[in-house]
Amino acid sequence: MMTRKFLVGSNNVKKRKEIQRMVGDLDFEVVTPQEIGLIGEPEETGETFAQNAAIKAYYYAEASGLLTLADDSGLVVDALGGLPGVRSARYAGLDATDQENCRKLLDAMKDVPDENRTAHFECAMTLVRDGRIIATALGICHGIILREKRGSSGFGYDPVFYFPAENKTFAELDPDVKNSYSHRGKALEQIKRALEKN
Repeated sequence: MMTRKFLVGSNNVKKRKEIQRMVGDLDFEVVTPQEIGLIGEPEETGETFAQNAAIKAYYYAEASGLLTLADDSGLVVDALGGLPGVRSARYAGLDATDQENCRKLLDAMKDVPDENRTAHFECAMTLVRDGRIIATALGICHGIILREKRGSSGFGYDPVFYFPAENKTFAELDPDVKNSYSHRGKALEQIKRALEKN
């Protein structure tokens, strides 16, 4: 069986690896826009993760002609009224690093008591082929924001996101264990079922 190209609407290499690990058995080669020579990206004007995922999926599917999966995900912190939310990747500024975003988050929460540091990761995914949506998915994972970073795996807010069921942050978990619990893992399982049907 020939390996088919499967475009992920993101140039985040860690995200691509995470998705490749989960759909590899379906004989897809996961590629990023950069890897196939696509320049430019859509403006994420949505107010929700689902809206932004659809914007990106349509944009990259049309530009590439490939089966395309796009996601929009982020951290929703209760004590901050839902921030950083859809602005998670640029919370500390347009080109902010993971470290800068984590630092800003911890600073914003320095006076929040332990019992009020609840948060969840949310991931919306949209799968598009030939100009139409094949599947959508939503994954949510609940946890607690620590007062300092722990662990060196993962990316984004993983080092400050404590997951009680494993007594570890997402950055301390083995990638396969993390994927079995994570918001992206849950959404991707739904997408994988849709891919198997299609």
